[in-house]
Amino acid sequence: MEQQLQSLQQFYNIIIEFFVNYSFQILGAIIVFVIGWFFSIKISNAVDSLCKRNDLDVTLTKFIVNIVKFGLIIGVTIIAVGKLGITLTPFIAGIGAASLGAGLALQGTLSNYGAGISIIIGRTFVVGNTISVEGVSGVVEEIKLAYTVLSTEDGEIITIPNKHIIGEVLVNSFEYRVVESVVGIDYSCDPKEAIEVITKVLNDFKDDVSQEAKAQIGIKEFGDFSINIEVRYWVYTKVYFETQYKVNLAIYEAFKKHNISIPFPTYNLIKKD
Repeated sequence: MEQQLQSLQQFYNIIIEFFVNYSFQILGAIIVFVIGWFFSIKISNAVDSLCKRNDLDVTLTKFIVNIVKFGLIIGVTIIAVGKLGITLTPFIAGIGAASLGAGLALQGTLSNYGAGISIIIGRTFVVGNTISVEGVSGVVEEIKLAYTVLSTEDGEIITIPNKHIIGEVLVNSFEYRVVESVVGIDYSCDPKEAIEVITKVLNDFKDDVSQEAKAQIGIKEFGDFSINIEVRYWVYTKVYFETQYKVNLAIYEAFKKHNISIPFPTYNLIKKD
């Protein structure tokens, strides 16, 4: 029992001695860290407001704000630890060695992060753009450091690792996708009238069809049974198929109204005796 009391007394003395010797250093470190944290938040919020006032892209704004915030917090932490009299040189050397090993083990993941930084800084595309890459397409909903999230008209969410975007052929059609369709009319019909009818139909879809990119309508080819008129127009990606189906139906009804016939293949059957 007496030995246990002596051990407790020794432990108590060590604690008292530690706080007597290092209490002001601990208090100083805490004060430095709290003040530094407070100013880090304030400065990062100021950077955020500045980016928004200058209409900077959302993803780039988040990236810059996070870099500023975590950079300041890391700096404050180093200063606070220094107040305790702890040298960080061996610790930093250990982190460097561990980072090298982790980098070799996580090459694929790190390449995604490197590609993400390249996308954010280079602004190859931004949130709201329509992109096509690696055989998939959709509207950019979010750009992370490791991956990019797309959404489709069907409500599907597509996640693409960023390393599969950088270095590949990328098509950015911004908010729109182009509709390319062909409709055939009989040779007895006037193609100029058909083109005028199609133009009027597209003008009736002002809310869905882009008015900035002018629609292209003209004779594509002279087929065996019809004059084939190609129609190219831009629609919002979010309603791509819906708009295409509506326009096709409207063209069909307008052709019927103006007596423009859409022929079907006919073949002469030779009757053998």
